[in-house]
Amino acid sequence: MKNELIHLNHISKSYNGKVVLDDLDLIIHENEFVTILGPSGCGKTTTLRILAGFETPDIGSVIFSGKDITNLPPNKRQLNTVFQNYALFTHMNVAENIAFGLKIKKQSRSYIEDKIQYALKLVGLEGFEKRSVNNLSGGQQQRVAIARAIVNEPRVLLLDEPLGALDLKLRQDMQYELIRMKNELSITFIYVTHDQQEALTMSDTIVVMNQGYIQQMGTPEEIYNEPENAFVADFIGDSNLFPGIFVRDEMITIDGVPFACVDTGFGTNKPVDIVIRPEDVDLVPCGQGTVSGVVTDLIFKGVHYEMCVDVNGREWVSQSTMPCAVGEEVDISVHPFNIQVMNKPESEDEEAVKTDD
Repeated sequence: MKNELIHLNHISKSYNGKVVLDDLDLIIHENEFVTILGPSGCGKTTTLRILAGFETPDIGSVIFSGKDITNLPPNKRQLNTVFQNYALFTHMNVAENIAFGLKIKKQSRSYIEDKIQYALKLVGLEGFEKRSVNNLSGGQQQRVAIARAIVNEPRVLLLDEPLGALDLKLRQDMQYELIRMKNELSITFIYVTHDQQEALTMSDTIVVMNQGYIQQMGTPEEIYNEPENAFVADFIGDSNLFPGIFVRDEMITIDGVPFACVDTGFGTNKPVDIVIRPEDVDLVPCGQGTVSGVVTDLIFKGVHYEMCVDVNGREWVSQSTMPCAVGEEVDISVHPFNIQVMNKPESEDEEAVKTDD
């Protein structure tokens, strides 16, 4: 049983009359890698800033290890933040940047030296002590920023889109480095991003936010395979998202065509949302599937091909290692287990609209 470390207790926050967080209630456990994921303007960075102490909620409280720290200044909290721009001191070398917080705390010279060497080894920058931060790559600067945070021995490390400025290969390398450091340090990581792949790769728990609300919280597998609403399904990974009818238990229709599913309990002849992941859409020879269509687009994406199929005016997207030619007539087959049924929102207020980044 994991111990509760942080409770963001019914937090609300507004700026100039615009609600950014609306009754946010979130519990984070010790030694957990939690990713707060969502589009720009969803409230994820404000959540991090309130936790760090840079913002104060209008309503609600921040509970840390059982104590109310809502009004505690940032330097008194057992947290450190790594920002997207790293916020390094360009007039200092690597060692001086890492040691800055320790010198403020008036630690001994030998203690500081030991901590610098430990942190540099942890982030893979041994021998870089005297290097100017201006002469480092983006990835190296990011490692220095993490090292500077780590030496203060925080119980929680807050990361605000720290990989956003890196190229794809370096970003992927750093994802694995962060996982390794989290396991080695046994501290809690709270990571903010709008990158779905980062969230799925690194997290123990993903918190999907939109419009100041938590849309869904769960493991990467739960979020991807069992989205609770259309926003989550559309935001996490690629999706075929269709309106449908839940005819009865284990039976739906899409555009009037019946499909077997495994869901139960949605009622009888009830409008629902249907999500089917592209990798679960099988293109089979004519006569062997449930519906027929024509391939309209074919794109090679490295590990698979992506094909668009027109089915009576409805576009289906399929991903497969076996391509079908544009213009080819095919059938579509979907295993019942791979059809995810979701309740439709009952009102416009309940429906979350994805914003542009």
